[in-house]
Amino acid sequence: MTQSATSICPFADNQRSWPAVLARYRQPRRARSLLELTLTLFPFIGFWALAVMTVHHGFWWGMALTVPAAGFLLRLFMIQHDCGHGSFFANRRADDWTGRLIGALTFTPYDYWRRAHAVHHASAGNLDERGVGDITTLTVAEYRQMSCLRKLGYRLYRNPAVMFGIGPIWLFLFKQRLPFGMMRSGLEPWVSTMTTNLAILVLAFGPIWFVGLAPVMLVQLPIVVLAGSAGIWLFYIQHQFEETHWSQSSQWQFQDAALHGSSYYVLPFGLRWLTANIGIHHVHHLSSRVPYYRLPEVLRDYPELRDVGRITVMESFRCVKLVLWDEQAQRLVSFRDMRAMPSQ
Repeated sequence: MTQSATSICPFADNQRSWPAVLARYRQPRRARSLLELTLTLFPFIGFWALAVMTVHHGFWWGMALTVPAAGFLLRLFMIQHDCGHGSFFANRRADDWTGRLIGALTFTPYDYWRRAHAVHHASAGNLDERGVGDITTLTVAEYRQMSCLRKLGYRLYRNPAVMFGIGPIWLFLFKQRLPFGMMRSGLEPWVSTMTTNLAILVLAFGPIWFVGLAPVMLVQLPIVVLAGSAGIWLFYIQHQFEETHWSQSSQWQFQDAALHGSSYYVLPFGLRWLTANIGIHHVHHLSSRVPYYRLPEVLRDYPELRDVGRITVMESFRCVKLVLWDEQAQRLVSFRDMRAMPSQ
């Protein structure tokens, strides 16, 4: 893993107000936004339709097309994500309706998700405000005080097969069909989830009527699960790395949490394009209104940010074992690391 972001980049904490610096990158280029949407939506529809038709006619090689379709669905989710921040068109009505329509394809109720994600951005790295829109992370002390049964539950939750396998199935196919966590938070979460469910059914009716239920399900389910697994992986790596930032509310500061609690996931060009630069996550948390296609401009103009929270693809695989926050050492540790610590 790379050096501590603070030691590499001492300027970052107090010498510069990054949200103010990044304000000039917040204006989207609407023609570019439309092009990005076109280059993502139509390839997804094309791969999806071709996969369904080939499977319908008994050509099982068509299942291979679910992989690129999942990639473009992931990218559609990233566009929906920018819409949620009001950064894609910088027009609230256009962003919201684009996000809602994409939500029917990503199986993600836009307004319901947007509210939870706003909480994540407002509280990321705050130990006293965990639990909404993030991956559950316990401290070493909290884990040690749990019962054996609850420890087992946490270990299962943190198991890669559950986190990146069962987790996407539960989240995208089942959990987001109802406004869990917001059942009593007014009408909006219910309207968002129910209208998204209805839109999914409406979109599915035509293909199912034309080719039957089986080909549609055989294609759609792998696409959703593959895209969901990739999305959860990205979200995991963006915040679950050794030198991430967590603190109590009394010490928590937005800029520190955004800059040091989010990674810069260095991906090759193809994956960087497909994931809509979401790997430049520390900059995104510093100013979520910057459109994703302008994030590389920030790294170009401020190259010092390239060394903050930097994680390569190979390094990212080692992050999976990091499951507990060590408040003494101020880093994420593995269960093995925890067992080697003296009991307090």
